Amino acid sequence: MTQLSENNEQLACVNLKVVKDGEVLPSVVLKDGTQVQTGTVATMLHNVALYNQGQRGKVEEELRLAVPTLIKVGLFELFTVDEWIEGENPGRRFVGKCAKNYLHK
Repeated sequence: MTQLSENNEQLACVNLKVVKDGEVLPSVVLKDGTQVQTGTVATMLHNVALYNQGQRGKVEEELRLAVPTLIKVGLFELFTVDEWIEGENPGRRFVGKCAKNYLHK
C-alpha cells in the first residue's frame, strides 16, 4: 500500500473541516487507478490561512498529510515547489518545503 492510499482515510477526516456538518467528501479513482481524497486542495488552502494566522501543530500535520495527494493531482505542476517556497506567504512556503522534503525521500 502506498503512502497516498494510506493517507486517504486520514484526509477524509481532515477535509471535513471545510464542508457543512453532515456532508461527506468522497474519494475518487484517477485514470491511472490511484485513489485520492476530494477536498484536499480546499482544505490545504484553509489550513494555509490558519497557518498564516499563527496556528501550528495540528495544522502543520494536516498540511504534511495532504502533500502526497497535492503532488498526485498536479498542484506542483501548476506552480513548482520552488515557487511555493518563494515569496512572503509563510503557509505557502511551509507547504512547498513539505513537498520538497517528500519528493526528496
